[in-house]
Amino acid sequence: MTKKQLQNLCDVIGIDGTTPTRLLGDLLGPVTARPLSQPPLWPSGVADDATPLEFSVQFENNGSRHLRIHLERLAEDPSPVANLRAAKRLVEELFGRYDLAAKRLRAVEDVFTSEDPQSWFSWAFSLIFNVDGSPSFKLYFNTDLHGEDAAERVVTEAFERLGLTTASDVVRNNALRRPGLDLPTFFAIDLDRSEHARVKLYVRQLDARVTDAESVACAVPGIDQDAIREFCSVLAPGTEVFSGRPLMSSYSFVGDADKPSNYSLYLPIRDYVPHDGVARERVARHLQHLGFDPAALDGCLRALTDRPLESQPGLIAHVSLRLSPNQTGTSLYLSSEAYGGTRVPGE
Repeated sequence: MTKKQLQNLCDVIGIDGTTPTRLLGDLLGPVTARPLSQPPLWPSGVADDATPLEFSVQFENNGSRHLRIHLERLAEDPSPVANLRAAKRLVEELFGRYDLAAKRLRAVEDVFTSEDPQSWFSWAFSLIFNVDGSPSFKLYFNTDLHGEDAAERVVTEAFERLGLTTASDVVRNNALRRPGLDLPTFFAIDLDRSEHARVKLYVRQLDARVTDAESVACAVPGIDQDAIREFCSVLAPGTEVFSGRPLMSSYSFVGDADKPSNYSLYLPIRDYVPHDGVARERVARHLQHLGFDPAALDGCLRALTDRPLESQPGLIAHVSLRLSPNQTGTSLYLSSEAYGGTRVPGE
């Protein structure tokens, strides 16, 4: 099912699907042999329905579009310890197959390793595909691996290991202003050798208002602050406090620890709509506002399912707004719904 969905998405975006569909089975590992008629062995943290993958489509204001897969490698007999070991084995396999930058990973690998992981997942992966289907890789680490109370310390140490010592101060002063409500969540590194390779930090903002997201964004000079309020008002009109699944903010650091190169806001639209029909209308308006053709949205939705959008929410899981001084982009995060998706509240 998911391979067919991926091929359909490649066709919509205009990507050669040969390599992506072949890679998908390789990267997911043992779970690919398990029939969907059987319940999942492990509730993956990547998607709502326990499926260990999620798709996303990235739009840039230069007209380019990219397809991404987010996935978790599960062990044959899954557990927090076994899944971490499986993820580490997959990383080594990828280093053997691709010319990836190992130095950044080796610097922080032991920071994000534990004999007793405390988080629902430890490591996860993102693949972004070029038009010819060739992938680049990003690796996510759960900052709660050693427990939520240790997350800020873990982030500080990881930044220091990567030579981004003052980045911790930027994060502390701008993104963690509300104790107990602004929480480090994911630390991520690009594994390519590009000079634009990023180090990213994601922060979940519990019970946040739009002003809380704007405060985090202030760390990036020269971006359009008004875009954040517009984004939230289009996707979740009338929402004053995001008390469902939380907003997520992220910074990207590219070489400069004193300031992030961009800011992104992730809105879990699935919790703020009655069903995907409403989500589709709001996302279409958002795309039009940024100058993107919403026809691509409809193509992506048809690539994944033929179910009525009004039947439930969750197919469109998150929408992100990406802001830098000279570029704006957005990404749509789409569920495979392999295990049924997110049900309508109350059902």
